[in-house]
Amino acid sequence: MSATVKNPFQHIVEPLDPKDPKHQFYNLSKLGDPRYDRLPFSIRILLESAVRNCDEFLVKRSDVESILNWKETQTQTVEVPFRPARVILQDLTGVPAVVDFAAMRDAVMKLGGDPEKINPVCPADLVIDHSIQVDFNRKPDSLQKNQDLEFDRNRERFQFLKWGSKAFRNMRIIPPGSGIVHQVNLEYLARVVFKYDGYFYPDSLVGTDSHTTMIDGLGVLGWGVGGIEAEAVMLGQPISMVLPEVVGYKLIGTPHKLITSTDIVLTVTKHLRQVGVVGKFVEFFGPGVAQLSIADRATIANMCPEYGATAAFFPVDDVSIQYLEQTGRDAEKLAYITEYLKAVGMYRDYNSVSQDPDFTQVVELDLDTVVPCCSGPKRPQDRIAVSDMKNDFETCLGAKQGFKGFQVPPERHNTAIPFQFNGKEYTLSHGSVVIAAITSCTNTSNPSVMLGAGLLAKKAIECGLSVKPYIKTSLSPGSGVVTYYLKKSGVMKYLSQLGFEVVGYGCMTCIGNSGPLPEPVVESITQGDLVAAGVLSGNRNFEGRVHPNTRANYLASPPLVIAYAIAGTVRIDFEKEPIAIKSDGKEIFLRDIWPTREEIQAVESACVIPSMFKEVYEKIESVNERWNSLVAPSDKLYTWDPNSTYIKSPPFFNGLTMQLQPPKSINDAYVLLNLGDSVTTDHISPAGNIARTSCAARYLTSRDLTPRDYNSYGSRRGNDAVMARGTFANIRLFNKLLNKQAPQTIHLPTGDTLDVFDAAERYQQSGVPLVVLAGKEYGSGSSRDWAAKGPFLLGIKAVIAESYERIHRSNLVGMGVIPLEYLPGDTAKSLGLTGRERYTVTIPEQLTPRMIVDVKLDTGKTFQVQMRFDTDVELAYFRHGGILNYMIRKMSEN
Repeated sequence: MSATVKNPFQHIVEPLDPKDPKHQFYNLSKLGDPRYDRLPFSIRILLESAVRNCDEFLVKRSDVESILNWKETQTQTVEVPFRPARVILQDLTGVPAVVDFAAMRDAVMKLGGDPEKINPVCPADLVIDHSIQVDFNRKPDSLQKNQDLEFDRNRERFQFLKWGSKAFRNMRIIPPGSGIVHQVNLEYLARVVFKYDGYFYPDSLVGTDSHTTMIDGLGVLGWGVGGIEAEAVMLGQPISMVLPEVVGYKLIGTPHKLITSTDIVLTVTKHLRQVGVVGKFVEFFGPGVAQLSIADRATIANMCPEYGATAAFFPVDDVSIQYLEQTGRDAEKLAYITEYLKAVGMYRDYNSVSQDPDFTQVVELDLDTVVPCCSGPKRPQDRIAVSDMKNDFETCLGAKQGFKGFQVPPERHNTAIPFQFNGKEYTLSHGSVVIAAITSCTNTSNPSVMLGAGLLAKKAIECGLSVKPYIKTSLSPGSGVVTYYLKKSGVMKYLSQLGFEVVGYGCMTCIGNSGPLPEPVVESITQGDLVAAGVLSGNRNFEGRVHPNTRANYLASPPLVIAYAIAGTVRIDFEKEPIAIKSDGKEIFLRDIWPTREEIQAVESACVIPSMFKEVYEKIESVNERWNSLVAPSDKLYTWDPNSTYIKSPPFFNGLTMQLQPPKSINDAYVLLNLGDSVTTDHISPAGNIARTSCAARYLTSRDLTPRDYNSYGSRRGNDAVMARGTFANIRLFNKLLNKQAPQTIHLPTGDTLDVFDAAERYQQSGVPLVVLAGKEYGSGSSRDWAAKGPFLLGIKAVIAESYERIHRSNLVGMGVIPLEYLPGDTAKSLGLTGRERYTVTIPEQLTPRMIVDVKLDTGKTFQVQMRFDTDVELAYFRHGGILNYMIRKMSEN
């Protein structure tokens, strides 16, 4: 809040405890406005932030009125500012953020400003969790080997991050080996209520990872934003957002005793995709919520990006406070959290209908109707009942290439390829499981499904069952607490016997860090052109993400991951077919080894205790000895190493001056790529391994690196030369100009087929602008700022799509790439666009949000599109050439 302008709502400030007048809060009930009690709880948090930060400059009284009047303004595209209490980052997005900050300091100094003004003004936590890979598995020393290799590969990145933690105030680094960012956030970092600088206020955050929404399950409002937007928030800029509609999701009933939280979230994901909640908040209510633990709620909130909403909010209730107690938060905090939230009307009783607020619309799910399920084979929203899994896979096998099809000819459906592994012969066929990973904060944060997996493993071992040795099994918990309770409950040894050894504390398989498969397995898959399967307890299964050799990937609960690993195939109906047949001929069915909810709850109540959380988190910032011994420079300006292939000063601010240039039209642009629906940020900017034949590999080879040192695209996000070459480098990218999957395109002036980067480079050498054509949901998936930075560096001036994923559209705006959207009813197909035309987009000097502009082709055809600059603030960013340019000029002015 500005120091020179008094907050106009200062009259509602009062102490929470009269005995402690130094700690106050904005008592929203003193607004005396009956509209407040009808607001959704999530909107009340936006309102509190606006009231507390009102300075009549960045946040105005009119913004407070707009939020109070939500019932009317929710459908009017009203723009409001929101200042989150904190920011959270993971290392794949955190490294480029710190690189940008370092480069911004250089730019501000060149413009005559104070470089130390580039500094986080709100708390920022960066958790290193995305670097570790499953290089070793199935052995007791797998964890140590993987962690050692992680440090060897990423030492330079880690040194750079350690420099950042010293050079920038308000930035805390959680070292590698600590856990997954969202689970650490839930179990340790979340304040729920801040007590800071003399005030109490609700905890809230944005994060540079789309699954930041997991914290919504604890009643902390948070969502994912692009790294570029998060950087602006860290520098004190409010988020400019359109006041969202809020869908009330009513839960009733009680789940069946064999149902897991994973089954519930996959059901919710499919349901809300059908409802349509893109750009909206979802707020859960109803008596069914009271049946769910915080871990269950967090699982549902975690997959919010998969159903397309901005946030998936569960207001705080008694169960939330019990969770905080279980995870070792102290009694004083619990007391003021409860007192504050009750004082401001943000404490929920899910059984009280009188507390139900107004919603934009209400949809309902009876938990009693949920059945065991998975999702796949290529998208998280494509739910399949476990009883239908076999039929669904076999249908997909022959179906036309697409989200539910592999287009394998009928005569090849039963192809079987024998191979030797460790001296024994095995056979692979379509649907064979080659990766089985218990991974991801989505599920490893939930003791019920983790202990369920452990109990299933125990029963499986007692029945003499095993997992074939060529299947890549792994267990990557989201925090050290998981290992504690798996050992205390006695189930860890059974998981180990089935091959599910702890391989690391990080995202691992869920983000594509699944490591190599055994060479005989890869050879067999390639020889038979097999649709091999991965089964993982993650939240993403897009094409090419999990592993290049698993074309079918299914999301499942941890117990089901083990079940499919034992079965060795997804072509099994667990209700009718045995999971295994013992040597004596006895058939063992999944139902014979599946633990009941009562069994799991009994173990959980005995083994998941507060002391575990306290012991793990008391030493989380100091327990990693290799991190502690890292020596990093202490200069405020970073000294760039020209020989580094990890950290490089980006070219975004080259030639930046204080003067603004008027917006320019795009004249005679070529189409670099003509893409279809659901192009993900994994397609645009892969995070996984760098293929030996890729442009990025050729660049790294030219810098004297061997393939074993390439590491991953995700680990090299601090180097623009690698990332520009990795843009659109996903082998599963389907480009209509080529009419096949390949990281290539046609250089239209010559007709040459080239890697995408090489084609873009040719166009840039000729001074020709580029555009991309796309279908629906362009940029879905992870919040990945390089999916906007990369296209910017390739010379792409605009994307023309049917619709955009929220975070990616924001990232494009942040980089000055224009997101254009076809008008309703128009598509590339309906307009007869082939992608071989040249495009001129007229950009007027006077711009307004969501304005309509003309596109003219060299064929003489003209059509109109909407510029998806949704707010005046976004237009300001565009005029500056992007949000970071805007911030540099602002800091240099002051």
